[in-house]
Amino acid sequence: MICWIARNVISRDDKTMIAIYKSLIRPHIEYCVQLWNPVAEHGSWNLILSLESVQRRFTRLIDEIGTLPYSQRLDILNLTTLAERRNRGDLIETFKAIMGESCIGNMYNVSRSGLKLVSDSRVSKGNVKVQNLSKKFFTNRVVGFWNKLPNDVKLSKSVNDFKVGLEEFKQKNKDSMGSGNFWEVSDEVLSKIEGPSYLENKARQNKYLMDNPFAAKKKFINLYSTGLYTG
Repeated sequence: MICWIARNVISRDDKTMIAIYKSLIRPHIEYCVQLWNPVAEHGSWNLILSLESVQRRFTRLIDEIGTLPYSQRLDILNLTTLAERRNRGDLIETFKAIMGESCIGNMYNVSRSGLKLVSDSRVSKGNVKVQNLSKKFFTNRVVGFWNKLPNDVKLSKSVNDFKVGLEEFKQKNKDSMGSGNFWEVSDEVLSKIEGPSYLENKARQNKYLMDNPFAAKKKFINLYSTGLYTG
């Protein structure tokens, strides 16, 4: 699909490309995501980074930012990593279920207060294989993220209010690291993509692409820039 877009879409401005991405690309890699969302841990990173590479590749097609570091492209386009978006999606589906807007509400273990979730007993009992499988199940992997949310967000009156509350909570606390919040997976993903020598290698690659535009075209990297952003 990305190859088809690269060959057939002439306008590469950010608004056009993001509209295409959100309608044609992202839905395919988020289909039934609550069923298969990989937990950010050893053994799952290959899949997580493979999924992230789809967004990385697409954002390189966009005017002005094709050669910028991935983290900077996300900031400019107001996007998050796909891993963070999947965690956010888990929370939204959990809110719908607890509010009675989903048929899976009875799958959660809710505390007496109705504000916290409790892990399934199989997460801490049974053999190791059962424990590992259980903690990756949707209703268990979301427990930590849900319990970190403030009560006013959990008690939102609608799904839209909940989404707004999530974003406000993130903006107020995004600098607090190691707290187990849903957005912290983005830092883990970016640290694996943008390692210690990433910027140096990126600068070297950009120089090569500028000298060899045919190579950039082959890799679907947009070199067009008016200097609006600097890498």
